[in-house]
Amino acid sequence: MRVQTFSRAQILQDFRARCLALAANDNRGLKQEFEELDEVGKDLPTKVGESVANREKNRYPYILPYDHCRVRLSVQNSQPHTDYINANFVPGGGSERDFICTQGPLHNTVADFWRMVWEQNVRIIVMVTALRHKGQVMCDKYWPQRGTVHHGLIQVTTVTRKQGPDYFITTINLRQRDCPTDRLITHYYYPAWPDRGVPKDLSSLVAFTEHVRQELEAAPSLGPAVVHCSAGVGRSGTFVTTLWLMQLCARGIPADIRAAVQDLRLHRMWMVQNLEQYLLVHQCLLHWLSGGTSARRPQTQGASSNINNHIQDQAHGSSGRRRRHQHPRQTAAGDRQQNPMQQVLHPGQLLRRLLPSSSWFNPGSHS
Repeated sequence: MRVQTFSRAQILQDFRARCLALAANDNRGLKQEFEELDEVGKDLPTKVGESVANREKNRYPYILPYDHCRVRLSVQNSQPHTDYINANFVPGGGSERDFICTQGPLHNTVADFWRMVWEQNVRIIVMVTALRHKGQVMCDKYWPQRGTVHHGLIQVTTVTRKQGPDYFITTINLRQRDCPTDRLITHYYYPAWPDRGVPKDLSSLVAFTEHVRQELEAAPSLGPAVVHCSAGVGRSGTFVTTLWLMQLCARGIPADIRAAVQDLRLHRMWMVQNLEQYLLVHQCLLHWLSGGTSARRPQTQGASSNINNHIQDQAHGSSGRRRRHQHPRQTAAGDRQQNPMQQVLHPGQLLRRLLPSSSWFNPGSHS
């Protein structure tokens, strides 16, 4: 089977038309799509996270990892339950394990977090939450501002720290006790995204996501990237969805936001947690496909009508502009050999995943 690919201009034209249709009548179509996703994944078991021994390792008692794709740590000293962390493998276009979405570490799980990073050969961590929001702790600080700290068997050293327009990039050296080699981790910290909401500056989030996307493209595929906010579902899911679909569009394959969110929710509960975040994915993709420029900086926090207005502004205002990041026009796949990555990235394959077949999993029930 060959996958047809399209130019960026064609993808933008079709996506703009779809956004306009969905945004009509006060976002009626978008609201309906999001409501249809409400039950996805709710029948999947979370028995390990619910166990009494693991309760104190969960930041929020009602947000637990699905058993079928939870990240398993190595068992320590033959002690049961030491393999648990509130984290799931989720897809991102290449495999079932492109990303790990997890909660922001607690004081008592920081060592487990770094053990997961080491054992899964993680080289990129993306943090899309502030440490505190309105006086509430969203995430315990798990890396040193400078110098070295030890968490269990892992030594964590901050090497460099750079400040971008709205985010921080920290290079961290990891070393495990009795291990002769060390590793460099890149930590991306975007604190301007409020809990359960959306950032005030859309262009800032799009630029940050594109920066991380390019880094993932350039970096060797050694292990999954870790993405976390506070609970590891709302903002984390929104970020992964947006980045994943940017990757699709960059390869000439139109994005299917509903299918991507549905797939992610079969791997971790409540990915893209609310309607405002679902609208944000559409807005970010439209902004990015349009070249990352807009007539104004939208204040996206608040009423969904602001996002609706932005979708319509983009739809009417960007057709004649020169796009900064225009990709070379891609031809139909019939003119070239399809590679395995294109097969995986095809929208029709988004929901064809490798979940175990068992009595409690019925893909048809989530359609």
